[in-house]
Amino acid sequence: MSQKDIPLFLITGFLESGKTQFAKESVLTDPNFVNGDSILFLVCEEGIEEYDVEELEKKNVHVEVLEQEIDVSTKILQGLYNKHKAKRVLMEYNGMWMLSTLYENMPDDWAVYQEFSFADASTFAGFNANMRALVVDKLQSADLMVFNRFTKDMDEMEFHKIVRTVNRRAQICYEYTDGKINTDEYEDPLPFDMEAPVIEIPDEYFAQWYRDVTEEPKKYIGKVIEFRGYPMSDKRFPPGTFAFGREVMTCCVEDIQYCSLIVSAEASRRVEVRTWYKARFKVEYKFHRLYGQKGPVLNLVSLEKTEVPEQPVATFY
Repeated sequence: MSQKDIPLFLITGFLESGKTQFAKESVLTDPNFVNGDSILFLVCEEGIEEYDVEELEKKNVHVEVLEQEIDVSTKILQGLYNKHKAKRVLMEYNGMWMLSTLYENMPDDWAVYQEFSFADASTFAGFNANMRALVVDKLQSADLMVFNRFTKDMDEMEFHKIVRTVNRRAQICYEYTDGKINTDEYEDPLPFDMEAPVIEIPDEYFAQWYRDVTEEPKKYIGKVIEFRGYPMSDKRFPPGTFAFGREVMTCCVEDIQYCSLIVSAEASRRVEVRTWYKARFKVEYKFHRLYGQKGPVLNLVSLEKTEVPEQPVATFY
């Protein structure tokens, strides 16, 4: 985020998850946030708790309601921003709307500064089971995930695992009904041996490994890894270069994508695309023009055809 960007403070979560309470008690009472500058406050969901619009206007906080997802358009957002000559934007987003709608339509000079997500712990499991795509949508970019209405009979680790499946950087808090607040400090050991001479990636953990190697590639420098996948090629690739990976599903069929890394091999090496191989590589971290930046490059050690995994599409769960 540059100094010229308009900061957007985003609050997400499902209906009655505590979004409004957080906005009223933590954000709109903070003198560092409400400091006299014009603030555009976009409300996309009206719950039981309501805002005192007249009182907020006195603080130069201008409430605008977006009633439908179609209202989250560049034209409308820019128009409301210009109307109030705002210095920053606060947005309470509708939990049933996909965040991609917002990200694709934000004015060019807007940038998400912080994203807070909230969930009622007593109903979260049901949402996760029945509306997985919406849950993942709200988890994957959150900076802070708060589970409120937490009770002593609930297992924090179960909630932790759901969040960490799609977001490894978010801070997680558990707000208990008795007023106690726990900050999540659970460690997530990787499900494969990073100290082994050859790091073998089991089929069921490919998605976790792929996320780890793309987020923290430097820790794999010089490591030898082995996993099953299939190659893909492109006319832009020079001889001996191909992509190797497999399809990954984050939450639903619609988001399946081929997740791969660049492989460097001898120019004479030939592979059959979309054919499954067990492959062994030595990892480098360097600039590659196909990435356009530094990234993990897999130097081919060995390659042999293998059978298709029992579950060809890798998942995080």
